[in-house]
This record gives sequence, C-alpha cells and structure tokens, in this order.
Amino acid sequence: MTLIDRFTADYGKVRKIDAFGYLDYLRTNPDAPRKHGKVVLVTADTPLKASRGEGKTTTTIALIDALRARGIDAAAVLRQPSMGITAAGSKGGASGGGVASLTHPELVDWGLCGEMAAISAAQNLLVSFAEKGIDEGLLDTVLVPRVCEVPSRSLRQIAVDRGKGNIPERVVLTPTCELMQIVILSRSMEEIGRRVAAMIAGTKNGRPVAFGEFIDLWRVTNILTDAVKPALTETKGGSPVYVHGGPFANVSIGIPSLVSVETACALHDVVVVEAGYGTDAGAQKWLDIACREYGAQWPSAAVVVTRATTWRDDPTLRWRYPFHVNRLEGLDIPTFPLINLWSGEDDEVDSLKATARELGFREPVVGNLFRDGGEALVPQLDAFVEVLTASKGADHHPESHKGMPLLDDVRWVARSAYGVPAERVVPREGFAQSLQSASDLAAAAGLDINDLALVAVKSPATMTDDDHAPEDRRSVTLKKVEIHAGAGLVHVNLTTSLTTPMPKIV
Repeated sequence: MTLIDRFTADYGKVRKIDAFGYLDYLRTNPDAPRKHGKVVLVTADTPLKASRGEGKTTTTIALIDALRARGIDAAAVLRQPSMGITAAGSKGGASGGGVASLTHPELVDWGLCGEMAAISAAQNLLVSFAEKGIDEGLLDTVLVPRVCEVPSRSLRQIAVDRGKGNIPERVVLTPTCELMQIVILSRSMEEIGRRVAAMIAGTKNGRPVAFGEFIDLWRVTNILTDAVKPALTETKGGSPVYVHGGPFANVSIGIPSLVSVETACALHDVVVVEAGYGTDAGAQKWLDIACREYGAQWPSAAVVVTRATTWRDDPTLRWRYPFHVNRLEGLDIPTFPLINLWSGEDDEVDSLKATARELGFREPVVGNLFRDGGEALVPQLDAFVEVLTASKGADHHPESHKGMPLLDDVRWVARSAYGVPAERVVPREGFAQSLQSASDLAAAAGLDINDLALVAVKSPATMTDDDHAPEDRRSVTLKKVEIHAGAGLVHVNLTTSLTTPMPKIV
C-alpha cells in the first residue's frame, strides 16, 4: 500500500482523497516520500458568449494526456461544475469533450462527486439557523443567502413574511456562496470551523452577528466530512484528474480547492490547474487571491485557450486575446497561446499561426482537441516542455495587497487585468453608500475591509463596461460592495453579473 492509499477511499468509479489528512501527514513527516509538482495554469480568452466555453477543460485533458505520452508524470485539477447551468447544456460541460474527456463525465457534470450537495445543505442549514435567530430575537436581519443548484429567476430576491414584517432574503447558486469559498480556501477542518464561525448571519440593532455566537458549529461542519475530499477520476487516456471546488470565476473565485492542487503537486511532477472563464476572471483570481493572499503556487507556465472565431471574427474585440497573453508574459509566466479548432477550421491553421507570429507570441499550439485529443499536442510541446524543465517551480511569492485601500486595489485590478486606467474606474450612484455600509459592517465585526482579499464580480463575457469601445474610452463601473467575513473576501460588483444565472434552452 502506498502512502496516498492510506488516505484514499474507493467509491467505485471515483476515489475520494482525504487531502487534509494527507497534507497534514506530509507537514509533520518531512521525510515522507512526496513530489514537488510544478503548476501550469490553463485559462482562456474572454468568450464571445458567456454560455459558450473556449475549451479549457478539453485542452486541460488533452494536455495532460500529451505530457504523459512524452513520459512526464502529469495530472490535472478541475473544478466541480454547477449542475443547473453546465450539466443542463447551457455551457460546454466541465468534463471535456470528444476524445479529450473523462471516463465518467456524468459524475462531474451531474454533481455526483458530492461536494456541491453537501455544501448546499450546510449553507442552507446556516440560513435556517439565522431564520430561527429572527424568531428567538437574536437577529433582526438575515444576510447570508440560501443556495440552490437549480436556478430560479423568482428566487433572486425574495421577502419572507415572519409576522413582524417582511424579512428580505435571497437565493444564489451554490458555487457563488461563502461556504463554497471557505472550502476552496481552507487547509483543515479546524480552519473551516473558524471561518464558518466568523460568517455573518445577520444583524441585531445594526450590529453584525456571527454564526459562532449562537450555534454549535459541529452541526454544520459534520455535513462537510466528504465534501472537503477531492474526487480522483481519470481521462479516457488514463491520466489522473482531481475534481474539487466550484466554478463561476466571474461572480466568485472560480478556482479548484487549494488542497486539491497541493495534493496533486505532492503526487505528480506537473499539475495542470484549470481556472474559470477567461484570463480576466479565473486566472486573475488564481494569481491575485490564491497565490497573492493564500500562498498557492505561482504557475511555472500558462496556456491561454481561444477559439479561432473568438479571436478573429469581431474586429472590435480582437484586442482581448493578445492582451491576455501579454499580461501573463509581463508577469514572467511563460505563456503559450492555444487555438482550439472547431470542425471545418483545419484550413485556417497557417493563417492563425502567421497572425500569432505578427503579434509576437510564442509558437502557438493549434489543434482540434475534441476530435484528436492529446495526440494532436504531442509533437507541438517541445518549447512547452523545455520551459517546464527549466522552471524552478514555486519560487515566486507575490506581495500581499492586505492593507491596500480597497478602491486602490480595485483600480489596480482594472488596470492590470482589464487594461482600464484608474481615471476611468467610475462609481455608480449609490456605490459610495454601499462601500461605507460594507466598511462599517466589517469594522463592527472586528475586521478592516482593506485586509480582505478582493473578489471582482463581473460579467463573464466582457472585461469592461463595453469591450467594443475604443481603448481610450473603455471604462469600469463600480456598483456595490459585499463582505464575506468568514472567507476573508470582499466582493466588489463591476459591469453586469448575476449570482443566480439561468440556463439557456437547448
């Protein structure tokens, strides 16, 4: 029996790994056998439509299959998708496609790995305790939202008649909730307990009341016993894939759990991490939240996926893909453009490569990965493998932004991730009041809002208020602020976003 087998339970088609226990064992037994895998970040162009992915998961799966074909011990870490949106066919799916897919996509797409349902149950139990707190006179308001994996437009904003007047409540998708964020960012059950205790249930006479003040938290944390364990499955090509954590990097953090990535790095030489939506969303949050504030590993390389149509069809949006590639290169992350062809686009390869050369990119990787899978990538990865071989791994430690004034942090993200200068980051009417209310709530809870990690809440399909506008007229509008005290995050809403999006009819 190997060491990892001691921390693994077999669930038939998938295995569950006690990542907390395994990593704690490695920390207390430094001579135990382990690897120090290098992280590769797979991200994407900003999609033309939020409901159509660029092929990040398909690329991630094809990439690890190709690396293993070249003799490199590679694995992938994917996010558990939202059942009500992804699995309903509103997006491309979160288990790849065609040749480059998982052996049992239904386990991922339909939430059968279990953490989504458990986190939903735990978060909704917290809300039930908050509602009971209203009855008991412990609270006047409920601030924590209920969650659901099957979205309903009517539940975006509701009011509950409790006999003493209506109490406003709301419902959001499970991946966007604070408890999901806590699971993604925590490295032990003890940390989860501390963070859940710090979650703000509501207010009493204007004072924030945390859950730890009035409930026994074991009632909640016990529900999460299996939800904190990454699922281990495999690709059709036999490559290992770890699945854990929630999607939606536009309205949440949209990255896999930190412990799933750390576990994979202890077991493999190269770990390909998929981040949600485009480089302006998931990659920004991996770098500026996971790495900058929570000590996750800085990528040794990045792959930015695009469709040929996304990159070239709309002349007013062609600036976005080069912006993403150049931004990551500017952070000293060797970045490889990957063009994921659709059927019928094979004859565009030469012109796509010529355009990439004109833009000064590294030699692009091009292929129909749905059709050909990792086989298409094997002969194209010489430069990529050379970069990984030369990389020292986790040797970059970005400076934390804790203590930076929140508005300065927002302007920094707008400039670095969206290309919008500070003078064109503009508050909408009511934003100042929202910021003041959030700052006051944080202060009353014993927190400095400037010490919380920034989550930019934005449209998944646009980087600015209007990406079609000329460069000197692009802007970012600030709309409202919300704190997630337990997760240690502060949400600032920009552009257009929904925490309860609806699936399209397919």
